Amino acid sequence: MKLRRAKSPESEPVTLAKPDGKGRPTPTRKEAEAAARERAKVPRTRKEQLARQRQAKGESSQRIRQGMKDGDERYMLARDKGPVRRFIRDFVDARFGFSEIVIPLMFVAILYSPLVVPLFLVLIIDLVILRFRLRKQLAERFPDEPLKGTTYYALTRAMQMKFMRVPKAKVKIGEELPAHYR
Repeated sequence: MKLRRAKSPESEPVTLAKPDGKGRPTPTRKEAEAAARERAKVPRTRKEQLARQRQAKGESSQRIRQGMKDGDERYMLARDKGPVRRFIRDFVDARFGFSEIVIPLMFVAILYSPLVVPLFLVLIIDLVILRFRLRKQLAERFPDEPLKGTTYYALTRAMQMKFMRVPKAKVKIGEELPAHYR
């Protein structure tokens, strides 16, 4: 029978996780070379080639979609880029507007048609108020920026239900907006 000495906690090396680490261990040389050989293999048939292209395109699309949801400017559409658009998204997301619940209410309105006209009137009033408040804030925060298209961008975002907005909302309803967006 062989006796083992218990290791003291001081003798074990302490490894601290880096907050900006990659989140996985570095592959061994053998694993890295095997992966490189696998990537370098030329597809033998057209079917294999199409499958590989489809897989690469799917991975790329998934990465882009996730980047858009997370609000990463590199993956956003041109209409969503820039500090003005980021401010508009935050401004719309920080307020509760009647326009967010219009779509569910429209289903109710279809069943009860006299409700349609008041719904549209309240919706229009809500969107007009949003436009004037947004224009005032934009004039204060971005005096030298062109405002073309900002109203349309804000209204289309306001008309979407909060959970369906892309990029996802970064601020909660009623939250104070940052002073600077540059």
